[in-house]
Amino acid sequence: MTTTPDHAAAGPGRTAARYAFVAVLTAACWFAWLGWDTQYRTDPVTGDVTGPYEAWQVVGCVVSLVAVTVLAVRALGGRRAVAAVAVTFTAAWVATQAPRDDSGLWLVGALLVLLGTTVGAGLVALVAGAGRRRTAGPPRGPLVRRPGR
Repeated sequence: MTTTPDHAAAGPGRTAARYAFVAVLTAACWFAWLGWDTQYRTDPVTGDVTGPYEAWQVVGCVVSLVAVTVLAVRALGGRRAVAAVAVTFTAAWVATQAPRDDSGLWLVGALLVLLGTTVGAGLVALVAGAGRRRTAGPPRGPLVRRPGR
């Protein structure tokens, strides 16, 4: 038997507040780390164009999203946490990228962001959920060996 938080018993107002809190934190991950940077850089020697994000920004965003996802798993449960984090992060990405894109490819990017965030949050939720599970005692029922097996 595993123990999990009873999210249904929290009441609709409290549950909505939890979703809102997770959504604000998730959107903050995008806007604080990546959403503000739109400048590409050109290497003067090679002419290679990089950006707009630096490695430290991406690492900071990922670490922050991991922390938010762990918190969301505790507040909402695994599947709900993954959905809330993935949808909110993608919506924040769309809010900054769609207005700047004239090609219409922002939709492809949004699908990729949604897929990547869902997979990443899902892995974090699995690890966070596994860390929270505890057995309540010995397995129930007798262990019976069948002859010949």
